[in-house]
Amino acid sequence: MTTLETRYHDVLQSIQQTAQQAKRNPDDINLVAVTKTWPVETILEAYAVGMRHFGENRAEELAEKRPLVETQLGSDSGIVWHFIGTLQSRKTNLVADFADTFHALDRLKIANRLSRQLQENGKASTRHLPTFLELNVSGEMSKSGVNATDWENSATQRQEIRTFGETVAKLPGLSLQGLMTMAPWEADPDFIRTVFKRTRLLAEWLQEEMGLERPLALSMGMTDDYQLAIAEGATHVRVGRAIFGERQTY
Repeated sequence: MTTLETRYHDVLQSIQQTAQQAKRNPDDINLVAVTKTWPVETILEAYAVGMRHFGENRAEELAEKRPLVETQLGSDSGIVWHFIGTLQSRKTNLVADFADTFHALDRLKIANRLSRQLQENGKASTRHLPTFLELNVSGEMSKSGVNATDWENSATQRQEIRTFGETVAKLPGLSLQGLMTMAPWEADPDFIRTVFKRTRLLAEWLQEEMGLERPLALSMGMTDDYQLAIAEGATHVRVGRAIFGERQTY
C-alpha cells in the first residue's frame, strides 16, 4: 500500500476501535479528509483508496478544486464536499455554489446571504445545504462561533443559541444538520474531552428545545483529538495531517 493508503486505513482502524470502546457504531462516524492546501492530484489519489468526504476551509480553494476533480471523476462520483472554515460575507456565493455541507455557520448574516444565494442559483428548490452551527464552548478568544462558554448557567446564551438554530432551520435552502466546535490546542486531554461532552449535552438540549425528531449531528475532533471527540459522540471528524502528513504551504 502507498503511504497515503496506509495512513488512511490506520485512521479508519482507530475510528473503529474508539467507537467500539465507546459502545458506538463506527458506521455512524463520518471521516472528513481535510485537503486544504493539497493539490487536486492528492484528492484523486485519496479517492482511489476509498475516501469520499473532503473538507476545505478556503472558499476560493473549494471553488477551484471541485470542478477540476469533477472533470476527472464526473459529477456523480459520490464525493461530498465539506466547507469547514470561517466564511467571509463576500465569499458566501462560493459556498452556495460548490459546497455540499457547511460546518462553520457562526453568524445570522452569513446564513441569510447563503439562503438568498441558494435561492438565486436554484439549489434551494432541489436540495438544502446541510449546515452546522459553530459554537465556542471552550472560551478561547481565538475561536470563532456563537458564545456557548457558559451555556449551562446562562439563560441569555441558551436563548441566543436556540434563536439562532430556529432561525437557520426555517431559512430556505438551509438544513440544520447539527453543531460544530473546536477544542483548544495542546490542552489537557481531560479538558478537551469536557469541551466535547458539553457540546454533546448542548446538542441534546437544543434538540429537545426545538422539538426535533432526529438527534443533531456533531462535527468535532481533528487529528490530535478525534478519538476524544468520538468518545463523546462526534458524528463527523475532520482529519488532515494524520492522513496526508504535514500540510503543504502556499
